[in-house]
Amino acid sequence: MAGLKLEIVQEPPFSSVEEEAFLNLLRTADCLQRAFHLHTREWGLTSTQYNVLRILRGAQPHGLTCSAIGSRMIAAEPDITRLLARLKALKLVRQRRDSHDRRVVWTVISEPGLDLLHRMDPAIRNLPAKLLGHLDRAKLVAFVRLLELARKPIQDALTPLSSTAAGAAER
Repeated sequence: MAGLKLEIVQEPPFSSVEEEAFLNLLRTADCLQRAFHLHTREWGLTSTQYNVLRILRGAQPHGLTCSAIGSRMIAAEPDITRLLARLKALKLVRQRRDSHDRRVVWTVISEPGLDLLHRMDPAIRNLPAKLLGHLDRAKLVAFVRLLELARKPIQDALTPLSSTAAGAAER
């Protein structure tokens, strides 16, 4: 198995095992993201657009506000508004203003959006096994736990105290 140093053609040793782990994680995430993107591209979507449609399917029938969608994204997206505008132009989502606060816009997945996800589901459902199936169940369980442990102090530091209340107030 080739190590990261060989992959990125790095001569000097890493400054620490933490640096090596961090760079390995970034490299692996990028490889998996690119593989996932190749699969969503077959349907004319980016992986980020697919993620939004998946989130909105789970939020039926009411839909979600822009900030609620952003908080549920797998990877942070700085311009949710523009992303939603592109999905609306593709007729995959519908939007409406809140009846109590006209500043709030609710986004709902459309029938064509649901149809597209339905067609994509079998291939996307099989993709994790295709990408990670070479690892046995015990390794995957340990991997998931290690990733969650690595994320915890960062999430705790980045999560605003009022995020739960804000998310609840939007619904």
